Amino acid sequence: MTLLSYDRYCDEILAQTDALRATLKGADLSANVPSCPDWTLRQLAVHVGGAHRWVGEIVRGRATEEVAEEKVPGFEGPGSDAPDTLDAWLAEGAAATVEALREAGPDAEVWTWAWERRTAFWARRMTHETVVHRADAALAARVPYTVDAEVAADTIDEWLRIVSFSQEEGDPEAADLRGGGRSLHLHATDVPGAEWLIEFGEDRFTWRHDHAKATVALRGSLTDLMLVFNRRLEPTSERVEVLGDAELLDFWLDRSSFG
Repeated sequence: MTLLSYDRYCDEILAQTDALRATLKGADLSANVPSCPDWTLRQLAVHVGGAHRWVGEIVRGRATEEVAEEKVPGFEGPGSDAPDTLDAWLAEGAAATVEALREAGPDAEVWTWAWERRTAFWARRMTHETVVHRADAALAARVPYTVDAEVAADTIDEWLRIVSFSQEEGDPEAADLRGGGRSLHLHATDVPGAEWLIEFGEDRFTWRHDHAKATVALRGSLTDLMLVFNRRLEPTSERVEVLGDAELLDFWLDRSSFG
């Protein structure tokens, strides 16, 4: 598995936003989001659109430090509760952010909160921010959810990198993901080669794409693996299979639940 191209990430931000908009069309925007219980469906949509605008502002201004949300035009959402207004606001925000990303290119130096200070980070991050929250929206709207295999695999890769970075930075929950010679194997049953081996070393965890026996294995479709890994599908779901020490999988999901 490899990173997607910068252009592909830009394309995906638009495609995933369009798919989110389609999910919202005709849905009850006051419905609670089961996987984000503090939000209604409308609040979820505003969160995604606000994140797009925030990143767009960072990229356009080549920000060297974090941009305050109150300085981002339109961050708090459209001025009307009308569904059509929300739909247009989402589309406009994604388009403007992608325009800024394409104009900047992947290597422009900008502020990020993470391990690299390049626009490439934000293109990838906004892709998967939208992918995962689209799953939240689908749960709330009670509609089917699918995602391209390459995108789903990269969502898992990116989250592993984020959790690894958090461990490097001393996050107390991520710090627990080590020791004991234990391991976790993710095995997609529908995409050849879509496998991950996460090993708990003495000082930290490491991961790689590999097929190997582990303390616990999670098997299922690649989309469902991604959903479990992002805590959008319970590991007890009939759609996936857990073999071995299920408590270790629960431990991983609990300690990597920040963000």
